[in-house]
Amino acid sequence: MALWVCCRGNRRALHMLSRSLGYSSGSLSELNEPNGHSHALVSRSVIGAFFQEPPLLTNPFTQDALLRAYLQRHLPVQEVEGDLLRFGERIVTEIDSLGRQCELNPPRLQQYDAWGRRVDRIITCDAWTRLKHISAQEGLVASGYERTYGEWSRVYQMSKIYLFAPSSGLYTCPLAMTDGAAKVIESLGLPVTDVFVRLTSRDEQEFWTSGQWMTERRGGSDVSTGTETVARRQQDGCFKLYGFKWFTSATDADVTLTLGRITDVHGRTTPGSRGLSLFLAQVWDSHGSSNGVEVQRLKDKLGTRQLPTAELLLDGMKAQLVSEEGRGVASIANMLTITRIYNTVCAVGAMRRMTQLCREYSCKRSVFGKLLKDHPLHIQTLSRLEVETRAAFLLMMEVCRLLGREENQTCTEKDTHLLRLLTTVAKLYTGKQALCVVSEGLEAFGGQGYIEDTGHPSMLRDAQVLSIWEGTTNVLSLDVLRSIEKSSGSVLQAFFTDVKERLLAAGSSSALRPAVSSLQTSLSGLMRFIQSAATQPSGCLELAARDLSYSLARIYMGALLVDHAVWENAKHTDVYAALRWCEQDLCPVVSRDSTGCYDQHAVAMDTELVYDASLNDSGVFD
Repeated sequence: MALWVCCRGNRRALHMLSRSLGYSSGSLSELNEPNGHSHALVSRSVIGAFFQEPPLLTNPFTQDALLRAYLQRHLPVQEVEGDLLRFGERIVTEIDSLGRQCELNPPRLQQYDAWGRRVDRIITCDAWTRLKHISAQEGLVASGYERTYGEWSRVYQMSKIYLFAPSSGLYTCPLAMTDGAAKVIESLGLPVTDVFVRLTSRDEQEFWTSGQWMTERRGGSDVSTGTETVARRQQDGCFKLYGFKWFTSATDADVTLTLGRITDVHGRTTPGSRGLSLFLAQVWDSHGSSNGVEVQRLKDKLGTRQLPTAELLLDGMKAQLVSEEGRGVASIANMLTITRIYNTVCAVGAMRRMTQLCREYSCKRSVFGKLLKDHPLHIQTLSRLEVETRAAFLLMMEVCRLLGREENQTCTEKDTHLLRLLTTVAKLYTGKQALCVVSEGLEAFGGQGYIEDTGHPSMLRDAQVLSIWEGTTNVLSLDVLRSIEKSSGSVLQAFFTDVKERLLAAGSSSALRPAVSSLQTSLSGLMRFIQSAATQPSGCLELAARDLSYSLARIYMGALLVDHAVWENAKHTDVYAALRWCEQDLCPVVSRDSTGCYDQHAVAMDTELVYDASLNDSGVFD
């Protein structure tokens, strides 16, 4: 338009412009017509009529055949199905848009008010508050403690969390810590019933969330040597905490659990885990002011930007001792069980959401003359993602089932050992799976998978935290070794017994024979490796810890897939999924042991390879 106005009164200038642009004299006359056609020709270009239809989120419960089949097999209660169906619709019509708003409006920190007073307010968007209210209304924590469905109550609760997580704007993080805090209070029999009632309330006005403030500058997972916070006893029996918390998630919580070292009359503390005690504190006082907490800054993270995560200075935070003195680490064990299970549920939920969106998109995206769903290679890729997701789902549900049995006091000794082992294994393995599945899923959208305003890239950023939070893969692999050692091998015995029982039940199925055979071979190889490793120096088993954990995960997931496939109402696709899963290397610890990955020569070569560029002329590492 500016060009037309500029040239409108100058015919000569317009002719010169037309020649430079390659227009003929005929087109010039069209450009100069006073009817306005020249505006369209000069200032606009044709953009076409085609716009790609985006994938639509539909009810995630109706779109999840495996979830519905699992509940039909184990919890065939019409009330449960009806609630999940209704909740799935609420996710589509309300919750998903709230989660997106949280992504677009991350929390911010207001340290001072207009008059210079220190206020340390973490300001979150209205959608974040609304998600808190919905969490209470839906009983996302409460249903785990109401135990309406007995030993299956956790399966019901986690089914809702699984559907909720991908749309929740990361509100599952404060829910995980809230559930963990409630578990600690319940398991320790603490006299803080008012706090427990609020943490497990369905009343949105009464519902509280809890934080988990453990990490300090010196250590993430290593809280025993990394915790420097001190606790000073007050005359009224309470304590005041002084220290610096380097990484606090859900920092806007109402209450928090944290570790500290109680000082004696001389101000001295006990080092190591023996000196750590567990404290419960309200974050805000009755006037809305912080309880001796200064927020230094909010963390600037790769993902989970919706979640307020901060560095905090505790400067006289009033707190209540909730563990025996020196038993803080032991007292948070139950919290870690809950938060690691939530991590698993969120990982599997992300995988399922991505496969659902990819499947929907393949029915409306046409390339090279046909829809994506009609390209065999594309469907093969999505099929592989589906197998990963199914295996992860069954492992997730088994851990939830075991937790429910423990809480309902119906578990066997074998169940107890399996819960201890599989909670860790499931968290470490599904965290890695989620990253792979979500990344591959983004690729299925082509360039649009890389565009921020589709909402898809945030799924990949958020997935990265799943392999880090509550212990990295290596840290959890060492935890697997500790569980074996502390139980004198009982957790492994429970594992082998359970897998053998499941394979025995599937032995009569000719269709599943290749999968059963592969699992039996892998199980035998794993048993031989463990027997051999028991005679080797402890360092050898530590080197193998990661591969051992992967082997435990893959074998057990295969056994669960086979077990589901022999259910009387199973489909042929369930058999196919089990067969496909068992085609991979189910026991990488044996495969890598055969190549010498765990001997001392490999350690030396690994070090030399990693630091190859750092050797000085004398052959010494810089």
